[in-house]
Amino acid sequence: MSPNAVDLVNTMETLPDEEVVRRILQGETALFELIMRRYNQRLYRVARAILRDDAEAEDVMQDAYVRAYEHLAQFAGRSKFSTWLTRITIHEALARSQRRKRTEQFSAHDSHAGIQNGEVNVAANALNPEEQVSESELREALEAAILSVPEQYRLVLMMRDVEQLNTQETAAALDLTEENVKVRLHRARAMVRKNLFARAGADAPAAFGFMGQRCDRLVARVMKRVGAETQ
Repeated sequence: MSPNAVDLVNTMETLPDEEVVRRILQGETALFELIMRRYNQRLYRVARAILRDDAEAEDVMQDAYVRAYEHLAQFAGRSKFSTWLTRITIHEALARSQRRKRTEQFSAHDSHAGIQNGEVNVAANALNPEEQVSESELREALEAAILSVPEQYRLVLMMRDVEQLNTQETAAALDLTEENVKVRLHRARAMVRKNLFARAGADAPAAFGFMGQRCDRLVARVMKRVGAETQ
């Protein structure tokens, strides 16, 4: 991040989302970076919960941010801005998931052969050294356990236990009743081994991190796309 960008974030980070949106719409487009840095972690976790793939989750985040920027004037304030942004991300992730499922129907045989030939292991070992060092064995086991839960429960689990949103926020983002959120969360937790969460303890909110260089890289990509479209 440039020195100017650092100063911008430091001085503007306390502004409410709605004020940031208002100023962006009035021409202070650089403030969109502040929005991204506020919600990169949440949107990554939501997209990852649906797609179960790092690269695709990052692509979805880019598309969701660009779509949000393009339709920023349509944000009516009937819900929290964070909820509006999360819904856009969920929509983008689900759409990509559906496209992927259709593609996989035509390549199921090849995918099965790839797994047998060890391609999955190659992909799993392709993390850069920084990522390998930062991931503890416990956190990896926790992430694997969460990703093993069926999608409708996994998304609620990710938002409530990992992102630590409250029941009301989760229900609003997923367009569910609060009671439905509670039921799904209970079932999701039951699917994840109790002793795994007991061992993870306070490490659970640190799972599925999206910070540092990854955060900076995504912000740069989106701001480049947004800048090109506004010129």
